[in-house]
Amino acid sequence: MISIVVVSHSHALAAAAIQLAQEMAGERAPRVLAAAGLDETTLGTDAAAIAAAYEELDGPDGTLVLLDLGSAVLSAEMALDFVEPEVAGRVRLCPAPLVEGLVVAVVAASTGASLEAVAAEASGALRAKQQHLTDTSSDAASPLSAPAVTAAPDGSLEFRTVLRAKHGLHARPAALVVTALAELDAEVDVVAPDGSVGDASSITQLQALDLAHGDQLLVRASGPDAQAALDAVRALAERDFGDRPDVATAS
Repeated sequence: MISIVVVSHSHALAAAAIQLAQEMAGERAPRVLAAAGLDETTLGTDAAAIAAAYEELDGPDGTLVLLDLGSAVLSAEMALDFVEPEVAGRVRLCPAPLVEGLVVAVVAASTGASLEAVAAEASGALRAKQQHLTDTSSDAASPLSAPAVTAAPDGSLEFRTVLRAKHGLHARPAALVVTALAELDAEVDVVAPDGSVGDASSITQLQALDLAHGDQLLVRASGPDAQAALDAVRALAERDFGDRPDVATAS
């Protein structure tokens, strides 16, 4: 599993962002280390401290670096000169936004995704927010209607439901879906009422669907673990994707 370094001018900011991200992934969260502030209260960045973080987290799967502003990038780049070339070669600086990117990166890394895949996921972390805040379309798609579980002609299984999560499929419920499917051998897509499709293994793609409370959606699964994947998503849907954790899941 990859590791993650958070480079920020503020130790408090980095610690809070790490706590938020790790709560999304739970026990599967990767190792995340802050190289932030000149100390716990003084703003600034320290290339030597960042280099020490690279060395501490170095491993064969690589290390992703999330950063905040200006000199954080310069210090993170300078730190690459302070470590052995082999270590530097396993470090990837990511242009993702710090908070959103870190949440997405931690969730993606918790599934065992590669350094390249996690970096790509994190880099698209603002897509859902941008789409939601700039979408002025008022066109309503026809609602989905079908039995709860059907078999498609191509052999895939389909599950249709109404999204009851209070705030829609935002970061936390999307993270629950990604982590629930992480160890299953299945390809799972979520289809929004407007026909757009998101890969359920990608938190950024799920958020980009901009699914809101009351939306009707389709979950489609194929592969050896297709039934288990559908069962996992249906169990989350029955708990309103975390809004009602007290509801027992179906067997």
